[in-house]
Amino acid sequence: MSEQITGNEIIDAELAQLSSLNEVNIEPAKLMEHLGNAVNSTSISKTAFLEYMHESIAPVSLFFTRYKCALMEIETKFRVLDEEFSLQHDRNPINSIKCRLKKIPSIKEKMERKGIPISISAIEENLNDVAGVRVTCSFPEDVYNLADALLKQDDITLIEKKDYIQNPKENGYRSLHLIVAVPIFLHSEKRSMKVEIQLRTIAMDYWSVLEYELYYKKRDNAEIETELKKYA
Repeated sequence: MSEQITGNEIIDAELAQLSSLNEVNIEPAKLMEHLGNAVNSTSISKTAFLEYMHESIAPVSLFFTRYKCALMEIETKFRVLDEEFSLQHDRNPINSIKCRLKKIPSIKEKMERKGIPISISAIEENLNDVAGVRVTCSFPEDVYNLADALLKQDDITLIEKKDYIQNPKENGYRSLHLIVAVPIFLHSEKRSMKVEIQLRTIAMDYWSVLEYELYYKKRDNAEIETELKKYA
């Protein structure tokens, strides 16, 4: 006999925690339909619930796993380059490497801003920054040397390049942005994944943190722009 839990407990607790995932792949109404009349009774089968959750969440989990693997590929490439450059120049050009996956609420907001219906395939096709890597270096020449070395690799495809170091934004922001495609190899598939790469110096990175802090204070935009240009 399977373990029984109350319908209200499972719906309120588990679906509340998974509310962000619902926007992408899970619809509570389908859970109700799947579990049938049991939901309307005092208890539901935990096994039935878990089976449905696994079926619903699996595509989302695979979606993020693919991007996570792409981040691992790019990070490894930069660490290898850093090791090689250290032999040539007796110093490491990379100060830090940070990787991040965009959170589901941010993905949802960006897709809605673009006016694109939300689905996993649509996200993969239309968003370039689900996976992001930020590389900080000591000097601007390190930024360009690393970017050039990465883009010469035959499994890297450049999709987009924006040089905000040579052409800073009006508010003073400086960084080299690359959108690349990198293949990942899973058990049963080879798949090309997009990754956003930001390369900047330590000084540029400090400035970007300052920019965030100033905007976070929610002061007048004109005042923020003036202060950012001063600090830049």
